[in-house]
Amino acid sequence: MSSTSERGAVAVEFALLGPVLIMILLGIMEFGRAYNVQTTLTNAAREGVRSMAINNSQATARTAAKNAATQLSPALTDGNITFSAANCAVGAQMTVTITYSLSTMTGIAGPFGMTGKGTMLCGG
Repeated sequence: MSSTSERGAVAVEFALLGPVLIMILLGIMEFGRAYNVQTTLTNAAREGVRSMAINNSQATARTAAKNAATQLSPALTDGNITFSAANCAVGAQMTVTITYSLSTMTGIAGPFGMTGKGTMLCGG
């Protein structure tokens, strides 16, 4: 049987460690979300540059990039997507860069600027 002097020890320990454990859990959630957004941006940039390398059309490439990143909220706009050159000459290198501002779920930090890049040789 525990003595009366130890009755509140568990409550005090939880009061000290509870916030730390909650912060660790929120950090894991935020990191996972940021990693998912970074992967999405990179894949969208790859789709955009692939479309640009094959079709040589910025409009088609922007549409391909936006379609590859439909789960982002707010959605990508044309202003988020930039090209290293206006045209994709055969044998030249094209780079598509997508920028995105990630707001956090908790609001403790952020927003964070994120970038996805894709590079490919033009002409297939």
